[in-house]
Amino acid sequence: MARGGLIIFDYLLDESEDMHSLLLTDSSTLLVGGLQNHILEIDLNTVQETQKYAVETPGVTIMRQTNRFFFCGHTSGKVSLRDLRTFKVEHEFDAFSGSLSDFDVHGNLLAACGFSSRLTGLACDRFLKVYDLRMMRAITPLQVHVDPAFLRFIPTYTSRLAIISQSGQCQFCEPTGLANPADIFHVNPVGPLLMTFDVSASKQALAFGDSEGCVHLWTDSPEPSFNPYSRETEFALPCLVDSLPPLDWSQDLLPLSLIPVPLTTDTLLSDWPAANSAPAPRRAPPVDAEILRTMKKVGFIGYAPNPRTRLRNQIPYRLKESDSEFDSFSQVTESPIGREEEPHLHMVSKKYRKVTIKYSKLGLEDFDFKHYNKTLFAGLEPHIPNAYCNCMIQVLYFLEPVRCLIQNHLCQKEFCLACELGFLFHMLDLSRGDPCQGSNFLRAFRTIPEASALGLILADSDEASGKGNLARLIQRWNRFILTQLHQDMQELEVPQAYRGAGGSFCSSGDSVIGQLFSCEMENCSLCRCGSETVRASSTLLFTLSYPEDKTGKNCDFAQVLKRSICLEQNTQAWCDNCEKYQPTIQTRNIRHLPDILVINCEVNSLKEADFWRVQAEVAFKMAIKKRGGEISKNKEFALADWKELGSPEGMLMCPSIEELKNVWLPFSIRMKMTKNKGLDVCNWTDGDEMQWGPARAEEEHGVYVYDLMATVVHILDSRTGGSLVAHIKVGETYHQRKEGVTHQQWYLFNDFLIEPIDKHEAVQFDMNWKVPAILYYIKRNLNSKYNLNIKNPIEASVLLAEASLARKQRKTHTTFIPLMLNEMPQVGDLVGLDAEFVTLNEEEAELRSDGTKSTIKPSQMSVARITCVRGQGPNEGIPFIDDYISTQEQVVDYLTQYSGIKPGDLDAKISSKHLTTLKSTYLKLRFLIDIGVKFVGHGLQKDFRVINLMVPKDQVLDTVYLFHMPRKRMISLRFLAWYFLDLKIQGETHDSIEDARTALQLYRKYLELSKNGTEPESFHKVLKGLYEKGRKMDWKVPEPEGQTSPKSAAVFSSVLAL
Repeated sequence: MARGGLIIFDYLLDESEDMHSLLLTDSSTLLVGGLQNHILEIDLNTVQETQKYAVETPGVTIMRQTNRFFFCGHTSGKVSLRDLRTFKVEHEFDAFSGSLSDFDVHGNLLAACGFSSRLTGLACDRFLKVYDLRMMRAITPLQVHVDPAFLRFIPTYTSRLAIISQSGQCQFCEPTGLANPADIFHVNPVGPLLMTFDVSASKQALAFGDSEGCVHLWTDSPEPSFNPYSRETEFALPCLVDSLPPLDWSQDLLPLSLIPVPLTTDTLLSDWPAANSAPAPRRAPPVDAEILRTMKKVGFIGYAPNPRTRLRNQIPYRLKESDSEFDSFSQVTESPIGREEEPHLHMVSKKYRKVTIKYSKLGLEDFDFKHYNKTLFAGLEPHIPNAYCNCMIQVLYFLEPVRCLIQNHLCQKEFCLACELGFLFHMLDLSRGDPCQGSNFLRAFRTIPEASALGLILADSDEASGKGNLARLIQRWNRFILTQLHQDMQELEVPQAYRGAGGSFCSSGDSVIGQLFSCEMENCSLCRCGSETVRASSTLLFTLSYPEDKTGKNCDFAQVLKRSICLEQNTQAWCDNCEKYQPTIQTRNIRHLPDILVINCEVNSLKEADFWRVQAEVAFKMAIKKRGGEISKNKEFALADWKELGSPEGMLMCPSIEELKNVWLPFSIRMKMTKNKGLDVCNWTDGDEMQWGPARAEEEHGVYVYDLMATVVHILDSRTGGSLVAHIKVGETYHQRKEGVTHQQWYLFNDFLIEPIDKHEAVQFDMNWKVPAILYYIKRNLNSKYNLNIKNPIEASVLLAEASLARKQRKTHTTFIPLMLNEMPQVGDLVGLDAEFVTLNEEEAELRSDGTKSTIKPSQMSVARITCVRGQGPNEGIPFIDDYISTQEQVVDYLTQYSGIKPGDLDAKISSKHLTTLKSTYLKLRFLIDIGVKFVGHGLQKDFRVINLMVPKDQVLDTVYLFHMPRKRMISLRFLAWYFLDLKIQGETHDSIEDARTALQLYRKYLELSKNGTEPESFHKVLKGLYEKGRKMDWKVPEPEGQTSPKSAAVFSSVLAL
């Protein structure tokens, strides 16, 4: 075959010859080997067989060549080394007792993988055989952590080996070293198995071929070089007549130069003489309203930042006004599924666009979140790394059984996603419309090796630019989070959580996630020899498998779903009877349906997108015809026409024509388990329920109705790189608890933007910009099966004494005294709190044209020290919590001047502080919040935000706001302590014990000055005097002659005496 893809010649072999391997020895000679006892040499210039070499051991399936030998791998497990001229055997290695799978040669090393004989047959050997070609003997075998099926040397800086398993696991290691489990990556094949693997000649690219015929390409750079001195492939020119795309005359910006015009020397019709024509330049388009709004004039020149709504120096001219529903800028989208089609103009509705937080000098305090969310539901902030999963967190939260059962979970594992998700759900429960952030959950998520191996952890640059395919990413995240939650909760036995008839399905070994999502199946493999293998398995979600015939015929969603659940496919699999890989028919039968049906849509190519688009058009036509009407050419109906299309009884409301467009997904589906292990699936409508009656009575006969609860969609927006949003149906139970009303409503969740929508909008997918990714269907009456009571799992024992993680921490360094059992806090008790932080990522900002600074992304902070002091009793002012938080993430700045944290304080190997995990200290604070104590501190809003806690406002006494006048500046704790308490604190560095104790004293002073809040006028005069003094002093505390900090040695000696 030529470089351009044209076939140069075909060479027919004898039918009795079964060839398996090719080797191009030079530019004109080809060796062909197989299961015969000879190898053919073919001259590519004359296309003639020039030589036939006899081999003593038949079955040559792999051939390699170096400057010393030909290497032949045999099915018997042997590798023979042959002379380059005579092809005679020089050496032979007996590598494996069963069969050889693959081998490769580099320099003086030969590495092979294969199968060893066992009592039950052949088994994949996890020891790679390595041979030294200088001494012609084996050296120490290399043990790997995957089942090796293919291997290649990748000699870049070192002689690395890439070992691949058929399931998609990939491990890199040195042939003479030890294999590290951390070097395992995973290929996500379309088919179940990888069938081939190779490395480019430049060693910059890896290619994997799977059983579905797809090739997966991995590279180490965006633009790799595949061959040394490579040049571009010369493809054959296509026939222009057959490949011309249809032109859409309705597009205003369509370039007419796409129309091919023959070359002619005659005068064209458009060449009008100058007397009959006059130049008419286009009018300049209006300046973007965003530019005018942000423009600042200096003299007669205006300066404004670039709103980045279009490419530089390009201004589109519009011939008609845009629709008022959309903003006034056009966008050229990437193809929803790639770059396979011509880009076209489209508009994304404003509420679906990516929302960003605009930061000011006060950070988030003056940002109006209420403008984006007028409900009492809590949104999620998007500025945290890997916050692309916000929409899926909301979906899991509004699944009532998941929300309740996750919050009942608590374990001792430091980074447990189930625990962190339960903490986040608790924050969403407490919020009354204020946004939350999942920083602790995402922090634990980043520490899990599987998440990194699956490519779920994005770099900041990739997330900001939208380089990753968000649809594929969120579907992989969906599979990962369900599996991880299932594993995290599997160890805890919760028999009271499920009240249904469970049998083996609800055994104590299963988790509540398994009870909700798991679907039990039987996988049958039928070989062509007649042997059948059946094994039981379970899955937590399904992936849609689309029919090959994607023409315009009607295909219900229920049919596609049944095909995906009861999947039947032909693939290569190992047959124990035949003792080799054979084509097998694999089928899947359902034994038990899940309570929550999770579906990954897998719309990853133009074919799937066209399938959804065509099916929506067919469903639209059928819906109109079913009601007795016809679709007019302009697709508009008069009011009288719509009245005629309504039902004669007037029982069902007729949807508008806009609600019928782009709809293929049903709101409900009906599933029935048949006696012969089959499954019937059909779309279910309200009319079907009126005809057949409610579905609850049919559940006894294996009939279940599933209602659509959520859809996660990928918004394609080239201006912002795209985003992910969710449509969620919020049920009566949650509405009753949150808003005191009993109704169901669909909502759009776009990070912190939450807006009620019509139910038809949740299933409308315009594939130009709105692509479905994940679907959640739940069984009707699901909540009645589960105990939805939330029992707080955090007990008072978390406040008792605990061991430090630091190896060098001693009792003499203890700065706090844990609470005794008789000191446990009660409702309304005061607790002084202060926290110190370190910086993980620096702030990203840009300088505007007028010289002001605009924050693009705030610095990412992590809590490093948390201190709580007693607020009453004989030990008032003495700390009972002073925890330094261990972190595994890289610290950019310890902020020692402001935090008092020094390098090494957070390292368990060298720290002398009381070091704990974030989860341990978080549980202590959660217990204090749940018990109802009141926290006293200075700037607590930021502290709780970084710690990732939601505290009711009536439990926070913040001295920043107690000593603050409206529309005036906030006053520092240091100045307040000097002015009211005559204390000079925070001399060289900050200390959280000192700050927490000072805040408590300031609160006592506030009660004294305001007479417990009964005399606001007199306190107002005190504040006026405070601000006048501050302006005179420029808000600076005079330098002390001697250190007079309230944290003195006498205080700590009394602490140690206790």
